[in-house]
Amino acid sequence: MSTSGLKAIAPVPTAADFLDIVLSKTQRKTPTVIHKNFKISRIRNFYMRKVKFTQDSFDEKLSAILEEFPMLDDLHPFLASLMNVLYDKNHYKLALGQLRTARHLIDQVAKDYVRLLKFGDSLYRCKQLKKAALGRMATIMRRQKDPLAYLEQVRQHISRLPAIDPTARTLLICGYPNVGKSSFINKVTRADVDVQPYAFTTKSLFVGHLDYRYMRWQVIDTPGILDHPLEDMNTIEMQSITALAHLKSCVLYFMDLSEQCGYSVEAQCKLFQSIKPLFANKPTLLVMNKIDVTRLEDLSAENRAMIEEILAGEGVQSVQVSCYTDEGVMDLKNKACDALLEHRVDQKLKGNKVNSIINRLHVAQPKPRDELVREPFIPEAIKNRPRYDKEDPSRRRLERDIEAEEGGAGVYNINLKKNYLLADPEWKMDVIPEIMNGKNVADFIDLDIMEKLEALEREEEKLQAEGFYDSEEDMFDSDDERDAAEMKVSLGHKIVSQGSKKAMKNQAKLPRTAGLRTLSELTTEMTKAGLDPSRIQHRAEMLAKVAGEKRKRQREEEDAEMDVDEDGEGAEDAWMDVDEGSAAPNKRAKSNSGAVVAKNKREPRSNRQLAGMRDEAQASKAVKLRNLGQRERNMHAKAGESDRAIKVKMPKHLFSGKRKMGTNNRR
Repeated sequence: MSTSGLKAIAPVPTAADFLDIVLSKTQRKTPTVIHKNFKISRIRNFYMRKVKFTQDSFDEKLSAILEEFPMLDDLHPFLASLMNVLYDKNHYKLALGQLRTARHLIDQVAKDYVRLLKFGDSLYRCKQLKKAALGRMATIMRRQKDPLAYLEQVRQHISRLPAIDPTARTLLICGYPNVGKSSFINKVTRADVDVQPYAFTTKSLFVGHLDYRYMRWQVIDTPGILDHPLEDMNTIEMQSITALAHLKSCVLYFMDLSEQCGYSVEAQCKLFQSIKPLFANKPTLLVMNKIDVTRLEDLSAENRAMIEEILAGEGVQSVQVSCYTDEGVMDLKNKACDALLEHRVDQKLKGNKVNSIINRLHVAQPKPRDELVREPFIPEAIKNRPRYDKEDPSRRRLERDIEAEEGGAGVYNINLKKNYLLADPEWKMDVIPEIMNGKNVADFIDLDIMEKLEALEREEEKLQAEGFYDSEEDMFDSDDERDAAEMKVSLGHKIVSQGSKKAMKNQAKLPRTAGLRTLSELTTEMTKAGLDPSRIQHRAEMLAKVAGEKRKRQREEEDAEMDVDEDGEGAEDAWMDVDEGSAAPNKRAKSNSGAVVAKNKREPRSNRQLAGMRDEAQASKAVKLRNLGQRERNMHAKAGESDRAIKVKMPKHLFSGKRKMGTNNRR
């Protein structure tokens, strides 16, 4: 994780805000109204839900804070040490530990009170238990005032830290205060570091970025380091030491030979020797700055001897620059980047990874199988081809030459058809149609079409020779045509199209009238077919006899009803209707509504709604009592636990009058 990954931490609320957020959410997201006639189990569930919801809200918020703040043990050593320097590792871990403990205590409180609520025997007792649970949770959170405030301060400070990537290619600038470190980073990067003529202008790490060899490099400007023991160093100096110790980088140690920074050359050399252990396994450049004032050659023999002693050390190079006149600045940048690249490659070659890859590689060297010399074969046409000469007017024309002649890139469009290999070269520029007669040409391309056609013609000739086409009675192009022909013959219908099979898919094969045949027709057909119809004939006569007796009985019953009718004319009219209007007296007629009703429908003999009742008055009273008993249950079915239910079915203010300008949202 880089420092940019630490910046995505959400703000940490204060203890008071934390409580407001959680308790208001509980009030909004859980039911708020209880009625006195609720069952005790429902009341218990109501308050248990409140306690659990509050616990979940606390848990969610605290877990988010604990997850977003990084664990120091999981961070890169540089970032862990930097956070230790800036915020004190023990204080930071203690704050997170207190929040973790608070989360655990809140969970325990909720668990205990939910257990007690299960045995709450009244609305009052359940409410008091809920109140006590939420109160204890609030007290626990109020005690976290200091950890929350501290973590918010840490978050704000982290967001202001520069985005340092510990794994990127890094140039690290260090040295005494006021030797020109910030001036150099301003020259080679886009960073804007404050430069002043006094010590400790740079109070924290600054990062700039530069591009070299198409790669991104980060340049870190560290605060000045003073030569004294680690335990005596302040926070500003410790940031430099942290960066030097943990970042894999190229170290640029700046020295001011003019001693304008306020420190002698001897003191600067001593500081280099004291922090030299931090440069182990890092390419190091000794940068002699301000050469516009004093050069290495201008120093005294004693001071020059100390610098040469440093340069004699392993892996130390020297560069002389002047950030004032820009002399040697670019040379220093290039030299530092090259030194780091070379060092990184060396480190990779020394590692175990390279050895494991090399162990898996095997370069095969072919061994001669006999004494013959097998020289490479080059065709004569290639050997004799004249060498391409750009200036030769009779040279082979390339596609690039044609492009230049016809307008250049963006104007010239290469003609791919000229390279087609076709039977006739004149076909190359033919336009190939994609759609012809409304059909996609590609669907009909068949390379073997001529062979298939010849095979089909041979088959036709063979059938013709065998006399297959002599009689034209049963010649059909397809099964559909055969079905259509059969249907035409059997039913005498209009000619059916070729797709009749599909058209008749969901229809009856025979019309309904085709099934109405007389008994005599049926017996005649069966006798012609050589079958004995006597059993079917006997059964049909027996069924007809039974149906006739039934009809006769029904007619006699209707006659008897008509005789006892009060209105004789009505009876006579009814019989006239039956005789004139229909052949069968008991035939059903369609009513106006479309339902089939029987003629002379009889009313039921008794009203079943009055069954078991003395009279109609007693029955109506029973209905009223039943409705009254259901009223309370119906009301409960409508109303919920929410305190925002609309009790009136259609409140007037919602459904009447003109709506004015403004919102139409209603709570």
